[in-house]
Amino acid sequence: MRLVHLFSLLVICSRQVCSQQRGFLGVETLDGTLVNQTAWDTLQSGLTTVFLPIVYIIVFVVSLPTNAMAIWVFLFRTKKKHPAAIYMANLALSDLLFVIWLPLKIAYHINGNNWIYGEGLCKVLVGFFYANMYCSILFITCLSVQRYWVIVHPLSHQRKNNKIAVYVAITVWAVIWASTTPLYLYDQTVQIKDVDITICHDITKASQINYPFGFFITMGVFAYFIPAVVCIIAYVLMLRHLASSMTDENIGKKRRKAVLLIVTVLVMFLVCFTPSNVMLLVHYSLLKQGEVNNGYGIYIATLCLASLNSCFDPFLYYYVSEEFRENVKNTLICRSVRTVERMRVSFTAMKYSKSSKSYSSDSGTRTSSC
Repeated sequence: MRLVHLFSLLVICSRQVCSQQRGFLGVETLDGTLVNQTAWDTLQSGLTTVFLPIVYIIVFVVSLPTNAMAIWVFLFRTKKKHPAAIYMANLALSDLLFVIWLPLKIAYHINGNNWIYGEGLCKVLVGFFYANMYCSILFITCLSVQRYWVIVHPLSHQRKNNKIAVYVAITVWAVIWASTTPLYLYDQTVQIKDVDITICHDITKASQINYPFGFFITMGVFAYFIPAVVCIIAYVLMLRHLASSMTDENIGKKRRKAVLLIVTVLVMFLVCFTPSNVMLLVHYSLLKQGEVNNGYGIYIATLCLASLNSCFDPFLYYYVSEEFRENVKNTLICRSVRTVERMRVSFTAMKYSKSSKSYSSDSGTRTSSC
């Protein structure tokens, strides 16, 4: 009840004070859809035709190679598969599936928000956009819980159970893709009357508002709010455990890792997920009530920020997994897995002499100089 009351206050605030945060409804006619002048000015402004494509280009350039490399490392360079690696690999796959469709969105905005690729591709783009956001939230939650389990219950067998991680990952994919079904059930493209422009997702027909309203309210609660609460609880319990284990000689290293994970995830939630999910709830609640739009900038900007999670995720892998860091370094300098293993075995078998400052094998043969 408190959550419902808080959300109601947020909507009322958005009506009375934050009128610039309202969304767009199109009025349907026989030969097209009508939008008001404010909506049209926003869709043709520099925000949507210059700023958004610049941000999406940066996301594409950074996210495509980093997430492709992450998948390569998880599949072909990581010898010991563990739950964290499974969750991170799925997170990277989710980002990659979103990024490969970004060129269409970039072209759409550069072309004056004119969608020329058909209704089907518009639905696919929208579906992958929101599926990526909610998949990212759920897989980050899984990583946070798994990290808590490793630190607080280090002797538990469950923390190394790959089968559980695989089942959880499959469940996340199935639930998210099934949940995005409403996005494919209504028109994502809208033909604007009197101008030869087709809008993708930015205009919602008044007769079809129930589909997105139900979808974003449901996902906002179950795919954002609840996972965010789970992450916060996991981090609080993790820090309490670390604080009560000051006698442990490894506590410093564990605490640094835990703090890095917490900071990274909090930045992602605050920058990427929180503004976009709050604005989605407010936006479609106002549309549901038929509110007149007075602006669109904040809503579009927060959705753009949501795409930045694809850039932040590789840093999450880097901080969480020491093995991932080493594998990335070896990949960048083109060391094969066999070469790395041979070097590890070779240096383990050698003895180091302080007097000669060199490594030698058991037979006494000097092999390398320091």
